[in-house]
Amino acid sequence: MQPAVKADLREIWQADTRAAAEAALDTFAEKYGAKNEKAVTCLTKDRETLLTFYDFPAEHWDHLRTGNPIESVFATVRHRTVRTKGALSHKTVKLTVFKLVQAAAKTWRRLKGANQLPMVIEGVTFTDGVAATDTKNRAA
Repeated sequence: MQPAVKADLREIWQADTRAAAEAALDTFAEKYGAKNEKAVTCLTKDRETLLTFYDFPAEHWDHLRTGNPIESVFATVRHRTVRTKGALSHKTVKLTVFKLVQAAAKTWRRLKGANQLPMVIEGVTFTDGVAATDTKNRAA
């Protein structure tokens, strides 16, 4: 059953459009609601939050779908600070963490679609990864 559940969950977050993701979420809720009520309730309760990345440029979706960059940075910091347990003051801990994050930043992957960041900051509305102004221009 676990591979089937994983495949059905993957259909939700790998969908090309919000409508397809919502349809996959509804199918998932129907299929697994009886046996996994708590999991389905959690997903359906947080539906809007789960699908928020569709309101951003499609190029950013890979970055928004994963928490790994954040986790890997803190794993590096945690690994180093645990080894020096008890040997650091507050000042040296802050400096150590700063330097570790700074060193980890050298290996970070560049953001896909960085040229779209000004539009995101300006508050341009995106629908399924496409800027709303782009769709108006295409229709004209």
